[in-house]
Amino acid sequence: MSTGQAILLISCIDRPGIIARVASHLFALDCNIITSDQHRDNEDGHFFWRIHFESLKKPVAELSHDLASSLPDLMRWEQLKFEVYDTARRERIVIMVSRLEHCMIDLLSRHHSGELEADVIGVISNHPDLEPLARPFDVPFEVIPVLKDKKGEAESQLLERLVALNPDTVVLARYMQVLSGELLSRWRKPIVNIHHSFLPAFAGSRPYQQARERGVKLIGATAHYVTEELDAGPIIAQATTPITHRDTVADLTRKGKDLEVTVLAKAVRAHLKKQVLTHHNRTIVFE
Repeated sequence: MSTGQAILLISCIDRPGIIARVASHLFALDCNIITSDQHRDNEDGHFFWRIHFESLKKPVAELSHDLASSLPDLMRWEQLKFEVYDTARRERIVIMVSRLEHCMIDLLSRHHSGELEADVIGVISNHPDLEPLARPFDVPFEVIPVLKDKKGEAESQLLERLVALNPDTVVLARYMQVLSGELLSRWRKPIVNIHHSFLPAFAGSRPYQQARERGVKLIGATAHYVTEELDAGPIIAQATTPITHRDTVADLTRKGKDLEVTVLAKAVRAHLKKQVLTHHNRTIVFE
């Protein structure tokens, strides 16, 4: 009888026998593999593996301790990284937003209907405008204004609130402020952002205006992890839609909003389900 289920994420230099060795080790620890997805990068020889398994005799917390102490000895080779996640544990999420409501409302609605395997513990905004829209979802809404000449003070207050709330993940649902390298270096947990273009095209501000001026025939949306380099973090999910010369910037904005909500939701779900491994500035996303 299962005492719990877990996800094991592994990345390392590829060697013959990895799958057999780890599968046998899990069997020896009284575990049963439910699903297994793997990928080998032929360019640099890295191996990536997502294993969903059940523990038949030990609690997941105890098993995680066993794996943490035994896997490094089991796979004594370069660049081994691994994480074990208890599937019964729900992550804590904070949503950050400015004045555009569509991504926030979509995430709150999905959370309300049980689509997100997480608990949204708060919304933080630099403007009060969207508080009435968040109120029906019974999620605390906080405003931390970002004044032009006092951004450092606002970031200090933001970091203080994040530390107090202690989320596992922060989601930037059209939060129209650039987080500084100092804040990111101090807040070392995942931050997922939605950008309203098909990155790396049209990074930064006003991408729909840039797309219109360039005359592109596709626009897109990109969800990615936040890094210090603006709009350049590892990409989790993307989508595009066709446009024509007849589309105005307002048309592009309207079409783009449909992409933004679906791409952000897809990325957040993949992140929560531990389907994403990062490698340098890329991601391996197991569907």
